[in-house]
Amino acid sequence: MKIVILFVAALVFPMQSLIAQSSSSLDRKLNEFYSFYKESLAKYKIAGSSFAFVRDNKIISRKMVGIAHVGENRKVDEDTIFHWASITKTLTGIAIMQLRDRGEIKLSDPITKYVPELRMVHNDFGSMDEITIAQLMSHSAGFRAGTWPWGGDEPWHPAEPKDWASLVAMMPYTEIEFKPGSKYSYSNPGIVFLGRVIEVLSGEDFEVYMDKNVLRPLGMYSSYYDKTPPHLLKHRSHSYWISKEGKTTEGRFDMDTGITVSNGGLNASIPDMVKYLNFLIGDPKRQSEYELVLKRTSVEQMFSPVIEVLGQPANGKGRSDHMGLLFFIEDNFDQRFIGHSGTQNGFRTHFFINPLTRSGYIVAFNTWTYGTAADPEATTHRLDEEVKNYLFEKVFPVK
Repeated sequence: MKIVILFVAALVFPMQSLIAQSSSSLDRKLNEFYSFYKESLAKYKIAGSSFAFVRDNKIISRKMVGIAHVGENRKVDEDTIFHWASITKTLTGIAIMQLRDRGEIKLSDPITKYVPELRMVHNDFGSMDEITIAQLMSHSAGFRAGTWPWGGDEPWHPAEPKDWASLVAMMPYTEIEFKPGSKYSYSNPGIVFLGRVIEVLSGEDFEVYMDKNVLRPLGMYSSYYDKTPPHLLKHRSHSYWISKEGKTTEGRFDMDTGITVSNGGLNASIPDMVKYLNFLIGDPKRQSEYELVLKRTSVEQMFSPVIEVLGQPANGKGRSDHMGLLFFIEDNFDQRFIGHSGTQNGFRTHFFINPLTRSGYIVAFNTWTYGTAADPEATTHRLDEEVKNYLFEKVFPVK
């Protein structure tokens, strides 16, 4: 018995030591990152930002910096709610895969089976009936990038089309821009059409379906689409634009994304978004709970490369990019990352996970900087890339 106990102890103590060393190394790397992060926020004049790093389904570290509402001098805190813009698309993809797993849809189905109005779109490359759900999910269906085919940039214009009839009215003025399935090209309208599929098949408004089938099952109770419930308004971050001349303008507070809600309407706190990241990373202890939302095999299918993404910045180490099913796959610094970003109404957000090391992070900025006369490229987009590259290279090699 003594020999057995000593043998077990010999195994346990070195393992505990290795874990402690690994945690200590990660803490050191994150502390070094936070110095860079704070300096960068000041450099790019970001009003407020929040960041969280997770590993093995636990928040390892969080940082909240700056102001959520300049007029009230209200600081960013752990309850601050940000607008997540195009990260919304990934949750829409989860819902489509739910319907697929329930046998209500096939990814090979033509989109016109559920959205017949799309037959009004001009297509020089063939029949609209040949464009599939899977092509929409991989941004390879040939639709334009912007929601509006014209205009939409005047102060009196709605931020986004308000209802389905408005979008249908634009379809005769819409064309397929390349042979579907032949290449990647990011398309916001394509995801709005997927939102319509969810409504047609479920018989519910998109927001209602998502709350019942994704948000609530994941315990995301401070998350919602579009207009903020009154009890959460005190936590809602405002957003800001900074011109090249240094003028600050406040974005539309509590913006309504209208019919494009499935493309960019999500609002949530960082703790809620960490719950979403943990679901994406997966947890053997919560597998049965998570699979009530979506089977693990289906989540991993969404992370599988479908089509190459060309034209991305040539930064990092051996970088290549692919589109999965509404998730971006970035191979960089000898690692594979899964993620998505979002930009809308002054907000910039993104997240990435490394499934191999069961780690990930999420970050939100509530200010869009347009650069300066001296440095036109000093935009929030560049800040976003700098933060990502720093984390990929210097923090993520966690073992």
